[in-house]
Amino acid sequence: KAALLCDRELSPRWVAPSATVTMQLCPGQRMPKIYDRNYFDKWYRDPRHAIGSPAELRRKVAMVVAQAEYYLARPIRNVLDVGCGEAVWRAPLRALRPGIDYRGLDASEYVAARYGRSRNVGLASFGQLEYLRFDQRFDLIVCSDVLHYLKPAEIRAGLGGIVEMLEGIAFLEVFTSRDDVIGDRQGFISRAPAWYLREFGAAG
Repeated sequence: KAALLCDRELSPRWVAPSATVTMQLCPGQRMPKIYDRNYFDKWYRDPRHAIGSPAELRRKVAMVVAQAEYYLARPIRNVLDVGCGEAVWRAPLRALRPGIDYRGLDASEYVAARYGRSRNVGLASFGQLEYLRFDQRFDLIVCSDVLHYLKPAEIRAGLGGIVEMLEGIAFLEVFTSRDDVIGDRQGFISRAPAWYLREFGAAG
């Protein structure tokens, strides 16, 4: 698993749950991936499928906060969590830094509708970071377990936005072709570590 720490408003809209849409697929076409409550129940709460633990997450968050504060030479004040899901980073971040300004973004309408106001999560995809801006830059930008599901064009578009909005460091965690990947493999794109390093370097 590779993670990059790199230096460096339009407000996300709150949405209501979307209407049910009936789709007819062509032969051989797969159902689109839906990040609804069933998805998060399966991969985050069902002991038969869930990967990781709260203790592991707390250690990861502590590591990233320490790296950011070492670089900034001060406590972090704000965080942008891209592809945040149900905002699982929010609680351990607030436990370490109670006054931190947490802002999450996710492409799931379920997440934005359920946790938008209570956990400050807006509706946006990674690629929309190309145009999405806020009234502040961020001490820490997190994107964990997201990029290996995205097409190259969306990754490149979003990376440009991260570079422009970043005040401290970005924690970009990906699984690569060198990892023994378990868990959600639907839509997983296996890329060499060198591919990500090249794209991160090109983004600046």
